[in-house]
Amino acid sequence: MIDAMLAVILNALRALRAGFRPRADLVIENLALRQQLAVLQRNSKRPRLRNLDRAFWLLLSRIWSRFADVLVIVKPDTIVRWHRRGFRLFWRWKSRPRKPKKGEVTPEIKQLIRQMAESNVGWGAPKIHGELLKLGFVISERSVSRFMPKETGKPPSQTWRTFLHNHLGSLASIDFFAVPTATFRVLLVFFVLRHDRRRVVHFNITEFPSAAWTAQQIIEAFPEDTAPEYMIRDRDGIYGDRFRGRVGGMGIEEVLTAPRSPWQNPYAERMVGSFRRECLDHVIVLGEKHLHQILTAYLAYYHRSRTHLSLGKDAPEPRAVQPPNMGRIVALPEVGGLHHRYERRAA
Repeated sequence: MIDAMLAVILNALRALRAGFRPRADLVIENLALRQQLAVLQRNSKRPRLRNLDRAFWLLLSRIWSRFADVLVIVKPDTIVRWHRRGFRLFWRWKSRPRKPKKGEVTPEIKQLIRQMAESNVGWGAPKIHGELLKLGFVISERSVSRFMPKETGKPPSQTWRTFLHNHLGSLASIDFFAVPTATFRVLLVFFVLRHDRRRVVHFNITEFPSAAWTAQQIIEAFPEDTAPEYMIRDRDGIYGDRFRGRVGGMGIEEVLTAPRSPWQNPYAERMVGSFRRECLDHVIVLGEKHLHQILTAYLAYYHRSRTHLSLGKDAPEPRAVQPPNMGRIVALPEVGGLHHRYERRAA
Protein backbone atom coordinates (compact mmCIF):
# COMPACT_ATOMS: atom_id res chain seq x y z
CA MET A 1 0.00 0.00 0.00
CA ILE A 2 2.85 2.39 0.86
CA ASP A 3 4.63 1.49 -2.39
CA ALA A 4 1.52 2.33 -4.38
CA MET A 5 1.17 5.69 -2.65
CA LEU A 6 4.81 6.50 -3.37
CA ALA A 7 4.30 5.57 -7.01
CA VAL A 8 1.35 7.97 -7.29
CA ILE A 9 3.33 10.76 -5.66
CA LEU A 10 6.28 10.18 -8.00
CA ASN A 11 3.98 10.21 -11.03
CA ALA A 12 2.48 13.49 -9.84
CA LEU A 13 5.95 15.03 -9.44
CA ARG A 14 6.94 13.84 -12.92
CA ALA A 15 3.78 15.41 -14.36
CA LEU A 16 4.59 18.69 -12.58
CA ARG A 17 8.16 18.61 -13.92
CA ALA A 18 6.85 17.91 -17.41
CA GLY A 19 5.28 21.35 -17.45
CA PHE A 20 8.74 22.93 -17.68
CA ARG A 21 10.07 20.62 -20.39
CA PRO A 22 10.07 21.37 -24.16
CA ARG A 23 6.95 20.32 -26.09
CA ALA A 24 8.96 17.97 -28.35
CA ASP A 25 10.15 16.07 -25.28
CA LEU A 26 6.56 15.65 -24.08
CA VAL A 27 5.37 14.41 -27.46
CA ILE A 28 8.14 11.80 -27.66
CA GLU A 29 7.59 10.65 -24.08
CA ASN A 30 3.87 10.40 -24.71
CA LEU A 31 4.57 8.33 -27.82
CA ALA A 32 6.86 6.01 -25.86
CA LEU A 33 4.30 5.53 -23.13
CA ARG A 34 1.58 4.79 -25.65
CA GLN A 35 3.81 2.21 -27.37
CA GLN A 36 4.39 0.48 -24.05
CA LEU A 37 0.69 0.49 -23.33
CA ALA A 38 0.07 -1.07 -26.75
CA VAL A 39 2.54 -3.84 -25.90
CA LEU A 40 0.87 -4.29 -22.52
CA GLN A 41 -2.50 -4.52 -24.22
CA ARG A 42 -1.23 -7.33 -26.50
CA ASN A 43 -0.04 -9.27 -23.46
CA SER A 44 -2.22 -12.27 -22.70
CA LYS A 45 -2.00 -11.77 -18.95
CA ARG A 46 -4.51 -9.41 -17.46
CA PRO A 47 -2.87 -6.58 -15.48
CA ARG A 48 -3.72 -6.48 -11.79
CA LEU A 49 -5.05 -3.20 -10.45
CA ARG A 50 -4.98 -2.19 -6.82
CA ASN A 51 -7.60 -0.20 -4.97
CA LEU A 52 -5.41 2.88 -5.18
CA ASP A 53 -5.22 2.50 -8.98
CA ARG A 54 -9.00 2.32 -9.12
CA ALA A 55 -9.30 5.39 -6.91
CA PHE A 56 -6.93 7.29 -9.25
CA TRP A 57 -9.05 6.56 -12.32
CA LEU A 58 -12.26 7.36 -10.50
CA LEU A 59 -10.86 10.72 -9.46
CA LEU A 60 -9.51 11.39 -12.95
CA SER A 61 -12.92 10.60 -14.48
CA ARG A 62 -14.45 13.29 -12.27
CA ILE A 63 -12.01 16.07 -13.14
CA TRP A 64 -11.07 15.29 -16.78
CA SER A 65 -13.71 14.63 -19.41
CA ARG A 66 -11.18 13.11 -21.90
CA PHE A 67 -10.07 10.32 -19.55
CA ALA A 68 -11.57 7.67 -21.83
CA ASP A 69 -9.33 8.76 -24.74
CA VAL A 70 -6.16 7.64 -22.96
CA LEU A 71 -7.64 4.66 -21.12
CA VAL A 72 -6.06 1.44 -22.40
CA ILE A 73 -5.63 -1.13 -19.63
CA VAL A 74 -9.33 -1.13 -18.68
CA LYS A 75 -12.57 -0.28 -20.45
CA PRO A 76 -14.60 2.82 -19.59
CA ASP A 77 -17.49 0.57 -18.51
CA THR A 78 -15.19 -0.87 -15.87
CA ILE A 79 -14.70 2.60 -14.40
CA VAL A 80 -18.49 2.94 -14.19
CA ARG A 81 -18.75 -0.41 -12.40
CA TRP A 82 -16.06 0.69 -9.94
CA HIS A 83 -18.04 3.84 -9.26
CA ARG A 84 -21.23 1.90 -8.57
CA ARG A 85 -19.38 -0.50 -6.33
CA GLY A 86 -17.91 2.42 -4.43
CA PHE A 87 -21.40 3.91 -4.12
CA ARG A 88 -22.70 0.69 -2.53
CA LEU A 89 -19.74 0.48 -0.16
CA PHE A 90 -20.23 4.11 0.85
CA TRP A 91 -23.87 3.62 1.74
CA ARG A 92 -23.16 0.34 3.48
CA TRP A 93 -20.71 2.22 5.66
CA LYS A 94 -23.21 5.05 6.06
CA SER A 95 -25.95 2.60 7.16
CA ARG A 96 -23.77 0.54 9.50
CA PRO A 97 -25.24 -0.30 12.92
CA ARG A 98 -24.42 2.43 15.37
CA LYS A 99 -23.78 2.03 19.04
CA PRO A 100 -26.74 3.39 20.95
CA LYS A 101 -26.26 6.79 22.47
CA LYS A 102 -26.21 7.20 26.21
CA GLY A 103 -29.76 6.89 27.51
CA GLU A 104 -31.11 5.47 24.22
CA VAL A 105 -33.34 2.37 24.50
CA THR A 106 -32.22 -0.28 22.05
CA PRO A 107 -34.67 -2.48 20.07
CA GLU A 108 -33.45 -5.48 22.07
CA ILE A 109 -34.52 -3.86 25.36
CA LYS A 110 -37.89 -2.89 23.89
CA GLN A 111 -38.47 -6.46 22.77
CA LEU A 112 -37.44 -7.77 26.20
CA ILE A 113 -39.90 -5.40 27.90
CA ARG A 114 -42.76 -6.64 25.71
CA GLN A 115 -41.76 -10.26 26.27
CA MET A 116 -41.66 -9.82 30.06
CA ALA A 117 -45.07 -8.11 30.08
CA GLU A 118 -46.70 -10.85 27.97
CA SER A 119 -45.06 -13.86 29.64
CA ASN A 120 -45.59 -12.96 33.30
CA VAL A 121 -49.02 -12.61 34.85
CA GLY A 122 -49.49 -9.37 36.76
CA TRP A 123 -46.11 -7.84 35.93
CA GLY A 124 -46.25 -4.07 35.65
CA ALA A 125 -43.62 -1.44 34.93
CA PRO A 126 -42.08 -1.50 38.47
CA LYS A 127 -41.52 -5.27 38.37
CA ILE A 128 -40.12 -5.25 34.84
CA HIS A 129 -37.93 -2.25 35.68
CA GLY A 130 -36.49 -4.13 38.65
CA GLU A 131 -35.70 -7.16 36.49
CA LEU A 132 -33.97 -4.98 33.90
CA LEU A 133 -31.84 -3.35 36.58
CA LYS A 134 -30.77 -6.81 37.77
CA LEU A 135 -29.77 -7.60 34.19
CA GLY A 136 -27.55 -4.51 34.04
CA PHE A 137 -29.78 -2.31 31.85
CA VAL A 138 -29.84 1.35 32.84
CA ILE A 139 -33.34 2.57 32.01
CA SER A 140 -36.01 4.59 33.79
CA GLU A 141 -39.29 3.11 34.98
CA ARG A 142 -41.13 5.69 32.92
CA SER A 143 -39.41 4.41 29.76
CA VAL A 144 -40.38 0.86 30.67
CA SER A 145 -44.04 1.81 30.97
CA ARG A 146 -43.88 3.60 27.63
CA PHE A 147 -42.67 0.51 25.77
CA MET A 148 -45.01 -1.99 27.45
CA PRO A 149 -47.86 -3.39 25.32
CA LYS A 150 -51.05 -1.36 25.44
CA GLU A 151 -53.68 -2.83 27.74
CA THR A 152 -56.60 -4.50 26.00
CA GLY A 153 -58.94 -4.44 29.00
CA LYS A 154 -58.17 -8.05 30.00
CA PRO A 155 -55.29 -9.10 32.26
CA PRO A 156 -52.55 -11.13 30.51
CA SER A 157 -53.20 -14.86 30.50
CA GLN A 158 -50.69 -17.49 31.46
CA THR A 159 -49.20 -19.43 28.57
CA TRP A 160 -50.17 -23.01 27.74
CA ARG A 161 -46.67 -24.13 28.73
CA THR A 162 -47.08 -22.56 32.16
CA PHE A 163 -50.53 -24.11 32.62
CA LEU A 164 -49.29 -27.58 31.69
CA HIS A 165 -46.23 -27.31 33.92
CA ASN A 166 -48.21 -26.19 36.97
CA HIS A 167 -50.80 -28.97 36.62
CA LEU A 168 -48.66 -31.95 35.61
CA GLY A 169 -49.78 -34.06 38.55
CA SER A 170 -53.50 -33.47 37.90
CA LEU A 171 -53.53 -33.46 34.09
CA ALA A 172 -54.40 -36.12 31.55
CA SER A 173 -54.79 -36.00 27.77
CA ILE A 174 -56.91 -38.06 25.42
CA ASP A 175 -56.75 -38.47 21.66
CA PHE A 176 -57.50 -40.74 18.72
CA PHE A 177 -55.22 -41.74 15.86
CA ALA A 178 -55.89 -43.88 12.80
CA VAL A 179 -54.05 -47.06 11.78
CA PRO A 180 -54.57 -48.71 8.35
CA THR A 181 -54.61 -52.52 8.14
CA ALA A 182 -53.38 -54.94 5.50
CA THR A 183 -56.92 -55.19 4.10
CA PHE A 184 -57.25 -51.38 3.93
CA ARG A 185 -59.56 -51.09 6.92
CA VAL A 186 -59.00 -48.09 9.18
CA LEU A 187 -58.84 -48.76 12.91
CA LEU A 188 -58.99 -45.94 15.46
CA VAL A 189 -56.84 -46.14 18.58
CA PHE A 190 -58.01 -44.21 21.65
CA PHE A 191 -55.55 -43.62 24.48
CA VAL A 192 -55.39 -41.77 27.80
CA LEU A 193 -52.07 -40.24 28.85
CA ARG A 194 -51.15 -39.05 32.37
CA HIS A 195 -48.75 -36.13 32.23
CA ASP A 196 -46.77 -36.55 35.45
CA ARG A 197 -44.82 -39.66 34.34
CA ARG A 198 -45.92 -39.80 30.66
CA ARG A 199 -47.81 -43.03 31.32
CA VAL A 200 -50.49 -44.36 28.97
CA VAL A 201 -53.00 -45.54 31.57
CA HIS A 202 -55.46 -46.95 29.04
CA PHE A 203 -55.92 -47.63 25.34
CA ASN A 204 -58.48 -49.41 23.20
CA ILE A 205 -59.22 -49.98 19.52
CA THR A 206 -62.43 -49.66 17.53
CA GLU A 207 -63.54 -49.22 13.97
CA PHE A 208 -66.71 -47.27 14.76
CA PRO A 209 -66.24 -45.01 17.81
CA SER A 210 -69.16 -43.31 19.53
CA ALA A 211 -69.64 -40.94 22.45
CA ALA A 212 -70.90 -43.81 24.64
CA TRP A 213 -67.91 -46.01 23.74
CA THR A 214 -65.45 -43.17 24.43
CA ALA A 215 -67.10 -42.37 27.77
CA GLN A 216 -66.75 -46.02 28.79
CA GLN A 217 -63.00 -45.84 28.07
CA ILE A 218 -62.66 -42.96 30.54
CA ILE A 219 -64.37 -45.04 33.25
CA GLU A 220 -62.01 -47.96 32.58
CA ALA A 221 -58.97 -45.64 32.58
CA PHE A 222 -59.75 -44.12 36.00
CA PRO A 223 -61.32 -46.60 38.38
CA GLU A 224 -62.38 -45.53 41.88
CA ASP A 225 -60.78 -42.18 42.88
CA THR A 226 -57.92 -42.01 40.36
CA ALA A 227 -59.50 -39.49 37.99
CA PRO A 228 -57.41 -36.39 37.22
CA GLU A 229 -58.60 -32.86 37.93
CA TYR A 230 -58.21 -31.69 34.32
CA MET A 231 -58.34 -33.49 30.98
CA ILE A 232 -57.16 -31.95 27.71
CA ARG A 233 -58.86 -32.87 24.45
CA ASP A 234 -59.59 -31.43 21.03
CA ARG A 235 -63.01 -30.41 19.70
CA ASP A 236 -63.78 -33.61 17.80
CA GLY A 237 -67.52 -34.28 17.42
CA ILE A 238 -67.07 -37.76 18.92
CA TYR A 239 -67.01 -36.17 22.36
CA GLY A 240 -70.79 -35.65 22.49
CA ASP A 241 -73.23 -34.89 25.29
CA ARG A 242 -73.07 -38.39 26.73
CA PHE A 243 -69.29 -38.22 26.94
CA ARG A 244 -69.30 -34.78 28.54
CA GLY A 245 -71.94 -35.83 31.06
CA ARG A 246 -69.96 -38.91 32.11
CA VAL A 247 -66.71 -36.95 32.44
CA GLY A 248 -68.39 -34.18 34.42
CA GLY A 249 -69.92 -36.77 36.75
CA MET A 250 -66.44 -38.06 37.53
CA GLY A 251 -65.38 -34.58 38.65
CA ILE A 252 -63.06 -34.01 35.68
CA GLU A 253 -62.85 -30.52 34.18
CA GLU A 254 -62.38 -30.59 30.42
CA VAL A 255 -59.80 -28.27 28.85
CA LEU A 256 -60.55 -27.81 25.15
CA THR A 257 -57.84 -26.83 22.70
CA ALA A 258 -58.44 -24.11 20.13
CA PRO A 259 -59.53 -25.20 16.62
CA ARG A 260 -56.65 -26.49 14.49
CA SER A 261 -54.19 -26.05 17.37
CA PRO A 262 -52.63 -29.49 18.07
CA TRP A 263 -49.69 -27.77 19.79
CA GLN A 264 -52.03 -27.05 22.73
CA ASN A 265 -52.13 -30.79 23.45
CA PRO A 266 -48.39 -31.44 23.00
CA TYR A 267 -47.96 -34.53 25.18
CA ALA A 268 -50.69 -36.46 23.37
CA GLU A 269 -49.40 -35.35 19.96
CA ARG A 270 -45.89 -36.42 20.92
CA MET A 271 -47.26 -39.78 22.09
CA VAL A 272 -48.94 -40.34 18.72
CA GLY A 273 -45.62 -39.56 17.02
CA SER A 274 -43.83 -42.07 19.24
CA PHE A 275 -46.41 -44.77 18.45
CA ARG A 276 -45.83 -44.23 14.75
CA ARG A 277 -42.07 -43.61 14.52
CA GLU A 278 -40.98 -46.27 16.98
CA CYS A 279 -43.50 -49.00 16.22
CA LEU A 280 -46.33 -48.76 13.68
CA ASP A 281 -44.23 -47.37 10.79
CA HIS A 282 -42.26 -50.65 10.83
CA VAL A 283 -45.08 -53.23 10.81
CA ILE A 284 -48.10 -54.18 8.69
CA VAL A 285 -51.18 -54.47 10.89
CA LEU A 286 -53.26 -57.53 10.04
CA GLY A 287 -56.30 -56.69 12.13
CA GLU A 288 -57.65 -55.41 15.42
CA LYS A 289 -56.27 -58.28 17.52
CA HIS A 290 -52.84 -57.97 15.90
CA LEU A 291 -52.78 -54.23 16.52
CA HIS A 292 -53.70 -54.77 20.18
CA GLN A 293 -50.79 -57.19 20.59
CA ILE A 294 -48.35 -54.78 18.93
CA LEU A 295 -49.39 -51.79 21.05
CA THR A 296 -49.35 -53.85 24.24
CA ALA A 297 -45.76 -54.92 23.53
CA TYR A 298 -44.73 -51.38 22.64
CA LEU A 299 -46.29 -49.87 25.78
CA ALA A 300 -44.52 -52.46 27.94
CA TYR A 301 -41.22 -51.26 26.44
CA TYR A 302 -42.34 -47.61 26.62
CA HIS A 303 -43.19 -47.75 30.33
CA ARG A 304 -40.43 -50.01 31.67
CA SER A 305 -37.42 -49.34 29.41
CA ARG A 306 -37.65 -46.25 27.21
CA THR A 307 -35.93 -43.19 28.67
CA HIS A 308 -37.47 -39.71 28.36
CA LEU A 309 -35.76 -36.33 28.23
CA SER A 310 -38.58 -34.76 30.27
CA LEU A 311 -38.09 -37.36 33.04
CA GLY A 312 -34.38 -36.73 33.46
CA LYS A 313 -33.47 -39.65 31.14
CA ASP A 314 -35.55 -42.05 33.22
CA ALA A 315 -38.44 -44.32 32.21
CA PRO A 316 -42.08 -43.75 33.26
CA GLU A 317 -41.55 -46.68 35.62
CA PRO A 318 -38.21 -45.62 37.19
CA ARG A 319 -35.18 -47.77 36.31
CA ALA A 320 -32.39 -48.37 38.77
CA VAL A 321 -28.81 -47.50 37.78
CA GLN A 322 -26.66 -50.61 37.40
CA PRO A 323 -22.96 -49.95 38.15
CA PRO A 324 -20.20 -51.81 36.27
CA ASN A 325 -19.55 -54.20 39.17
CA MET A 326 -22.95 -55.85 38.57
CA GLY A 327 -21.60 -57.75 35.57
CA ARG A 328 -21.51 -57.72 31.80
CA ILE A 329 -24.01 -55.93 29.55
CA VAL A 330 -26.68 -57.96 27.78
CA ALA A 331 -29.24 -56.76 25.20
CA LEU A 332 -32.84 -57.87 25.72
CA PRO A 333 -35.01 -57.54 22.58
CA GLU A 334 -38.38 -55.84 22.95
CA VAL A 335 -41.26 -55.07 20.56
CA GLY A 336 -40.23 -57.99 18.37
CA GLY A 337 -36.62 -56.78 18.17
CA LEU A 338 -37.41 -53.21 17.09
CA HIS A 339 -35.94 -52.00 20.40
CA HIS A 340 -33.71 -53.39 23.13
CA ARG A 341 -33.31 -52.98 26.86
CA TYR A 342 -29.72 -53.10 28.15
CA GLU A 343 -28.99 -54.56 31.55
CA ARG A 344 -26.05 -55.88 33.49
CA ARG A 345 -26.06 -59.56 34.37
CA ALA A 346 -23.66 -61.42 36.61
CA ALA A 347 -21.47 -63.90 34.74
